[in-house]
Amino acid sequence: MPEVIRIYEVGDYEAQIERAAERLRGGGVVVLPTETVYGAAGLLSRPDAAARLRAIRNGEAAGKPFTVHLARPEQAMRYLGPVSELGQRAMRKLWPGPVALVFDVPAARRVQVASEMRLAESELYDGSQITLRCPDHIVASDILGKVEGPVALTLVESTDWQTLDTRVDLVLDAGPTRYSKPSTIVRVLDDRYQIVREGVYDQRIIERLLRTTVLFVCSGNTCRSPMAEALARRAIANRLGVPPEELEKTKGISVVSAGSLAMPGARATPQAVDAVRELGADLSRHRSRPLSVELIHAADHIFTMGRSHAAAVTALVPSARDKTTPLNPEADIEDPIGGDSALYLSLARTLEELIEKNVVGKVVGVK
Repeated sequence: MPEVIRIYEVGDYEAQIERAAERLRGGGVVVLPTETVYGAAGLLSRPDAAARLRAIRNGEAAGKPFTVHLARPEQAMRYLGPVSELGQRAMRKLWPGPVALVFDVPAARRVQVASEMRLAESELYDGSQITLRCPDHIVASDILGKVEGPVALTLVESTDWQTLDTRVDLVLDAGPTRYSKPSTIVRVLDDRYQIVREGVYDQRIIERLLRTTVLFVCSGNTCRSPMAEALARRAIANRLGVPPEELEKTKGISVVSAGSLAMPGARATPQAVDAVRELGADLSRHRSRPLSVELIHAADHIFTMGRSHAAAVTALVPSARDKTTPLNPEADIEDPIGGDSALYLSLARTLEELIEKNVVGKVVGVK
């Protein structure tokens, strides 16, 4: 039976992580937790480790290359050639997470990578394709980050560690996995994707996650941010040559808004509806929604009406700081609540200018 370390119960976590990494670097096989399942890990550049992984693996995948696991999304470029905008978005939106991505790699690049890693091309690539995964589990990430070279994981079907006998040197037991279900496999093409295997995420979730989402934030979500949402949807759609109502379906761009102090379900103020209508946008069906962690995580770009709204975003999700920008970097956009129609129309025109200047190019540029 391999040695089993209950990694969250030890008092020397860092030392045990380094020990596991050293075992991998030395050609050993270590069972690691991911957010989906447990996997036996080994360096493909160590022939003994690769052979032991093949002995653990069974079923239809037995003769195919392993999935290479990454500590960080940017490490994918070690194995890939040019990546389409959709591929870049998939890596950005789905990793770290329970999704393996399949990429097509040009022949010259496959030869170059295999040569640099001193591996047969067939050990990394299945024909022209490679499957990569970046797990969302602190233990796996910490260990993968300490090991140079391609680390492969293969499914360990039972957590009865005694059944692994001498095929495994070490087990890091982190308790039940978050999902206890295999990862989803998605093949990424130049301008579309295919679900190869549904796992944790189904088609509906993948579709939602791969949208480019623009989020506008104000306080109550009845004036400023919904006006910006309606005007931005129209402006982006115009730039891409589609009707605003078709923007999400045909271009995969979702424009939404929320309020840091909002109550759900309120309509936009009549003055806001009238003001954006004069500029060719529709706000008649808007209903307010509160700012949430889920909205922030889903957004690619977050534009706030004032500094307090940016603070509300980062208070909920500190890592969202890099994608959060004031719509007007020079000054807060004042709340028009209680003002007359002329004030709202003036605000709408200001928002329109700011959106053209600071939003449209940035959003269309990622498509």
